[in-house]
Amino acid sequence: MSQNEPGAKPAPAGLLEALRRLVDHGLELLQLRLSLLGTELEAEKLRLFGALLGALMALLFGGMALGLLSLAVVLLCPDAWRWLAALLLGVLYLGLAWGLWNRAQARLSAPGGLFAASLAELKRDRQELGGGAE
Repeated sequence: MSQNEPGAKPAPAGLLEALRRLVDHGLELLQLRLSLLGTELEAEKLRLFGALLGALMALLFGGMALGLLSLAVVLLCPDAWRWLAALLLGVLYLGLAWGLWNRAQARLSAPGGLFAASLAELKRDRQELGGGAE
């Protein structure tokens, strides 16, 4: 039987062509999604850099204000007590710095990380679709 006869099976080239187009469209969609992800990551990087710069400026001016206020407290104390006021302020600032450093380290070592929520959702989707129970 040839392909032109009425009872002939359809040519597999039509199925292969449709499959090729489907894969082509899937890859195009994937390329578009990756491009969008790159754009979003770039925007997020710029937003975080701006926030970090603002935070550093706030820390700089906050530190300057704290230093000047500490100097004012020490100068307002009587001469005999100035060394004690300076020592107490130094111990107070050291304790605050140590506590904040430990808190920052604890937050950085907390479980999770980048894309933790997205990965959890993808895992849940796989389980609901019956793709695996990892």
